[in-house]
Amino acid sequence: MKRLFKTYLEKPELAGLILLVLLVVIFEIRSDGVFLNQDNLRGILGILPETGLVAIGVTILMISGEFDLSVGSVFALMPMSMAVLMVEGVPFPLALLTGLGVCAVIGFINGYVTIRFEIPSFITTLGMLFIARSLTIVVSGGFPPLLPADLPNWLFTSFVGPGHMFRMSFLWFVGIAVLTSLMLSRTNFGNWIKATGGFHPAAASMGIPTARVKLACFMLCSMLSGFAGMLQVLRLGSPLPSIGEGLELQAVASAVIGGASLAGGIGTVAGGIIGTILIRIIDNGLVLSQVDANWFKFAIGFLTIFAVVANAWMRKRAKAIKMEN
Repeated sequence: MKRLFKTYLEKPELAGLILLVLLVVIFEIRSDGVFLNQDNLRGILGILPETGLVAIGVTILMISGEFDLSVGSVFALMPMSMAVLMVEGVPFPLALLTGLGVCAVIGFINGYVTIRFEIPSFITTLGMLFIARSLTIVVSGGFPPLLPADLPNWLFTSFVGPGHMFRMSFLWFVGIAVLTSLMLSRTNFGNWIKATGGFHPAAASMGIPTARVKLACFMLCSMLSGFAGMLQVLRLGSPLPSIGEGLELQAVASAVIGGASLAGGIGTVAGGIIGTILIRIIDNGLVLSQVDANWFKFAIGFLTIFAVVANAWMRKRAKAIKMEN
């Protein structure tokens, strides 16, 4: 039992991974073998990057001890900004960089206001949620602009791999996941993120630039959300102002289900990805199992509460065992 608790503290995403395997088995049985067939997996993996990238950003920000509820609105604003620029004749690469720049500015504002005025990030980003969503509608003029016909969609939406199993967006997702995971686990900056979220006063006393660390995490979170929104728009072929609504709550749920601590300092990129896959699998599996789709949000809510309660209990038990030793 002691070894189990020790393993959990070192790898908090393991609980989510076990649940993931269990649900895959259940849905495969319930769907009479349809769940794991190639066509269904292609569908799941095809949209995974769009929610997975947002979850990665939110997870890293939560590890630093902050929240961002504006990611769903940024998810819509970035591709809308790109589309409007391209309609005016701006080349795709420049429009992409400008869109990411808009995301970086939003992330900077979120972080600066939160840190400078010592406002809970929940409040700051809740306000930005409405601001960014309103800007998306204003920029669009109420109608989604038409995307140019010569966009390099193949770079993000084409199917590749054995049996055309993966979209190019999945390769972008894997690359970003690997880079952010290495950043979090193998670099000084990653250690600073964990220290800042784990115990802020101690991190500051050690000379860690905690304010800059949090600012960087806010900006990274917004940029990943905007990039994910662009992937969805290129897949759908239209920059709808309403995309991303409710995505911020799913991203937080993914991070928590994957083992991230609400108090900060604990979590992994892999955990956020596992949480995202769990949510996508539940959504898909309920449909294939012919269960009422209205149970989807119930399942996500239950999993989130269960994850928080289980995480708190496991950590208390682990600390008690250490004290006994």
